[in-house]
Amino acid sequence: MTSSLRTTDILVVGVFCLAIPLSVLSPPVSLAEITSIESDAQAPPQEEDIDSNLVPLEPELTSAPPDLESTGESTDKNTGGTVAPPAAASNAGLSAETSETPGAAADSTVTTYNIPIVVDPAVESHIRFFNTSIRGRFEQWLTRLSRYRPLVETIFAEFDLPSDLVNLSLVESGFNPYAYSRAKATGPWQFMQGTGKAYGLRIDHYVDERRDPIKSTVAAARYLRDLYDLFGTWPLAMAAYNAGEGKVMRALRKAQAETFLDISKTKLIRRETKQYVPRIMAATVIARNLDQYGFSQDSAPPHQFEEVVVDRAMHFRAIANATGISYEELRLLNPELRRDATPPNESAYHLKVPVGTSTKVMSVLDRIPTYKFAPLMVKRSQYAKKDSSQWYRVRAGDTLEKVSKRLRIPLKTLKAQNNLSSPLIKTGEFLKIGR
Repeated sequence: MTSSLRTTDILVVGVFCLAIPLSVLSPPVSLAEITSIESDAQAPPQEEDIDSNLVPLEPELTSAPPDLESTGESTDKNTGGTVAPPAAASNAGLSAETSETPGAAADSTVTTYNIPIVVDPAVESHIRFFNTSIRGRFEQWLTRLSRYRPLVETIFAEFDLPSDLVNLSLVESGFNPYAYSRAKATGPWQFMQGTGKAYGLRIDHYVDERRDPIKSTVAAARYLRDLYDLFGTWPLAMAAYNAGEGKVMRALRKAQAETFLDISKTKLIRRETKQYVPRIMAATVIARNLDQYGFSQDSAPPHQFEEVVVDRAMHFRAIANATGISYEELRLLNPELRRDATPPNESAYHLKVPVGTSTKVMSVLDRIPTYKFAPLMVKRSQYAKKDSSQWYRVRAGDTLEKVSKRLRIPLKTLKAQNNLSSPLIKTGEFLKIGR
């Protein structure tokens, strides 16, 4: 099912909005193009280099609460949980759900959420985990997210996404742009390489826009919007973000089910996915009731910057030496630059600098030396010779039509050479491309 995507053009700079074509950030894509891409959590690792700036995903982001680990399964049933009656309509066409916050002060406070919140034993277990077992770490995530929350909520509003969905990034990475998982998902929204490219993100040796707080959030918003348009409920859309839309669709079909609660009672989805949705609900409950859980409400400085157009490769340290801007601040504003330097052979790269410093930076650009990158290591070619014919190894995100256009081979020829009747191809398989 192809969703209708928003055409509103935005670029968010901190808490400010400037207009640029959204198509520049992410060209149109449909879920049909990425049905062969595995989920962030379940896809096999791809062959891509890990630069020194990246840090492994914090173990607390993937570990389960002790009481869930002890059973070997998450607590899926709604027994003992509370589902509050719907309140007034919320954005994204949802009915907001309200529920009394567990563990909060007994002052009859009721919080209104704009994603469905079911406070069942699984959600309560994750709340205890965040609130007690890893309280200090969870507070760090909340503080880091506060830096980016205004821009995320602004982008989500452009796509009619509920603002509480921002907490999905809290569960994915603690909104750490430099986080990567063992499956090599990267950035605050933990995109796999194939999914990131399918949603318009640049990923190469010098730039990885999965780590760009703005561009990756636009991509995540478009992906979540597509998932919601496909499944019709946020619990299923969130489950698909974790497990992949194909796995969730197959689980619904095999179980003859319609809801996440139904498939969470089966063995058709992994335990990680069963815990993933309650985990987001638990993070949302705490994030919306910080004072009642005793968390600090201090916020980090918002993500604000100015841009300077750079026409050659420049290293952060050289820029820092010439301008007085700290190396750490340049890294904080430009996490997408994988080598701590602007990419080579680009005549107009937009480097982010602190607010109020762009004029000074532009005045000294000519004095900043050009950075010389080490030669790239030549990796094993994507092409292989086999039986004197040329073959192509299918990468994540490839479709038969994309391969046909990339290699300039007619689609009919490609199908005939490989005895294909369907346009679906699998990551890792070889296609014969000899003429």
